[in-house]
Amino acid sequence: MPRHVAVVTDSTAYLPQQAMRRHGIAAVPLTVVLGDEALEEGTEISARSVAQALQKRRPVTTSRPGPEVFAAAYRAAAESGADGIISLHLSAEISGTYDAAVLAAREAPVPVRVVDTGMVAMALGFCALAAAETAEAGGTLDEAVAAAEKRAQGTTAFFYVDTLDYLRRGGRIGTAQALLGSALAVKPLLQLDGGRIQLREKVRTASKAIARLEEIAVERAGAAPVDIAVHHLAAPDRATLLADRLRERVPGLVDLHVSEVGAVIGAHTGPGLLGVVIAPR
Repeated sequence: MPRHVAVVTDSTAYLPQQAMRRHGIAAVPLTVVLGDEALEEGTEISARSVAQALQKRRPVTTSRPGPEVFAAAYRAAAESGADGIISLHLSAEISGTYDAAVLAAREAPVPVRVVDTGMVAMALGFCALAAAETAEAGGTLDEAVAAAEKRAQGTTAFFYVDTLDYLRRGGRIGTAQALLGSALAVKPLLQLDGGRIQLREKVRTASKAIARLEEIAVERAGAAPVDIAVHHLAAPDRATLLADRLRERVPGLVDLHVSEVGAVIGAHTGPGLLGVVIAPR
């Protein structure tokens, strides 16, 4: 019998495909514009292609899905037997995706609760998993929303980038902060705070910044049960090393996901990204 609450998210959740299939989670794709070509994240363009384009200084931008794309996803869920939908999306502070989902929800054939998680990448993905697990256990739409919001409130995301220039170009961080980092020749550590990307610390070298990222993750994880995701863009060795260190140092680790981010986030962070998501159970 179909689950009565369906879970929809967007392509920036970067959930493993196996997990999406197992939990029946649908992801609406954002778009990457490479030159004059608009390509759907996840199916038509890879993060590696974006990294190569950025390295060649080709113009790369991103755009939200249109409301009609969300409307189609909601219709499909309803036709599959859902009588309620929770639609979970990346921070409205950094994308118009949430707004597009809200517009589509007004005309959906079944009730849709659209949630701005204030998160992105697996910080969003963990929220979607919490909602799906609640729904699978027989939870109501309200209970699925509450589970996702609780997960979002406890989740934190920290990341290192080689340069703030890509975030500055995309308007995701202030020009003053970006120029400060460049002028001092520092390596930035950032975090999601209030749905926005904020500069947390400035460290002198890449190796010290990555070591500090590890310490922050260990401190935030503590000893209680926790899920962790390690993300990267064109930096698999960095990600593998960090993941191995966290396996050794986090006593309450339950699940650890290691993955390359998709094209949308990659377009704004640039190659060399290394991120950690800490999601207490």
